[in-house]
Amino acid sequence: MKICGEVKNGDLRLELSGELDHHSAKSVMNSAAVIIDEYVPNSCVMDLKDVGFMDSSGIALILNVNKRLCNLGGKLRVENVAKQPMKVIKASGIERIINIKEQMI
Repeated sequence: MKICGEVKNGDLRLELSGELDHHSAKSVMNSAAVIIDEYVPNSCVMDLKDVGFMDSSGIALILNVNKRLCNLGGKLRVENVAKQPMKVIKASGIERIINIKEQMI
C-alpha cells in the first residue's frame, strides 16, 4: 500500500494505491496523519481509484482521517471508490456521515 499527498489551494489530495487491509492500514494511517499535520488542510480528498481491495481496516482509516481533519476544522471527501471497497463502505454505513463517491466507469 502506498499513500501520496499533494496540496493545491489549501486542499490536500491523498492518493492511495494497493490493498488496504489490516497489514497496511496502520502504516497508512500514520503516514496520513503526518501529511495532514504538516499541511493542515481546509479540506481533503482521499482518492481510492488504485485501491482494488479493502477490508474493515479501510473503514478505520477513513474514520481516523475524518476525525483528524474535523479536529483541525477541515472536511474529508472520498472519491473514485471501486466496487469491492464500496461494498465494505456501504456495509459500514459511513457514507451517511462522510461524502463518498463511487468510481465512474
